[in-house]
Amino acid sequence: MLKLLKQIIMTGDKSEPLPDSDAIELLGEQLHAHIRKHFAGSLAIRAVDAGSCNGCELEIHATGNCYYDLERFGCHFVASPRHADMLLVTGPVTRNMATAVKMTFAAMPQPAFVVAVGDCAGGCGVFEPDHYAIAGAVNDIIPVHASIRGCPPEPADIIRGILQVIARHAA
Repeated sequence: MLKLLKQIIMTGDKSEPLPDSDAIELLGEQLHAHIRKHFAGSLAIRAVDAGSCNGCELEIHATGNCYYDLERFGCHFVASPRHADMLLVTGPVTRNMATAVKMTFAAMPQPAFVVAVGDCAGGCGVFEPDHYAIAGAVNDIIPVHASIRGCPPEPADIIRGILQVIARHAA
């Protein structure tokens, strides 16, 4: 009963599974080790909503809450792409946002890592790819290093995706 009560307090919903804190700690320590090695202890992330329903943004914001606390592992979100090492893009890229996504990527210091967060960013998801307002998936607009699947992906999956990109592509 106490575990269920703790779960309701943390998530607000008793049907939502409580993430395993030991698994989060292990994942975070692996992430922190790669960040210390490849990014001098700090990974700057810029997030761009290219036309999503905001479900993925809520999960990205959840990575910074007191349970996941992505910042304690060396990641922090920045407002300027000029300060960013990684770009998280959510949603299918709308025609109105295609130029902004390209300009954001171009403003980033190289090498820059791009992660498509959610099913919509990876392949337009529930949005019609041939719709007049949709320019395409993120990889149709800029090069993508990884795609995190889910509608929306859980915060642990987002952290795992960031780790995979850094482990695979950082030299």
